[in-house]
Amino acid sequence: MQKLFEQGAKEGKILGFYFTLGGYDGVVISESRDEKAHMKHMLRFSEFVSTETLVAVPAEEANKLVE
Repeated sequence: MQKLFEQGAKEGKILGFYFTLGGYDGVVISESRDEKAHMKHMLRFSEFVSTETLVAVPAEEANKLVE
């Protein structure tokens, strides 16, 4: 699995990987230039795991959108 992370370095950067208890077994926090690059990176893992992607926006940026 580590090799897949390394191969995807040009599409995005892995900021953290955590094992969790509950509904999900793990969480990967990553940063990509856009959604398409992220999708390309995560599709590398599609035969091994199922994924759910969430886009996060910093609170400061979200507040500007509603002003």
